[in-house]
Amino acid sequence: MTTATRPVAPLLYTPEEAAEALRIGRSTIYELMADGTLKYVMRGGSRRIRVADLETFVASLATAN
Repeated sequence: MTTATRPVAPLLYTPEEAAEALRIGRSTIYELMADGTLKYVMRGGSRRIRVADLETFVASLATAN
């Protein structure tokens, strides 16, 4: 009997991963975090961006125009 495992979708992204997911530059992600536009959490000394915060940010882009 074989057990197939499904890949687990990440719940937290590094700034680099978030930049790749949003198709924007890494420095833009850091600027958005610095000005409070994109929320993040600190885990130790590392910043992580929750999936929900990425989705909220993208939804705000649609209403900004």
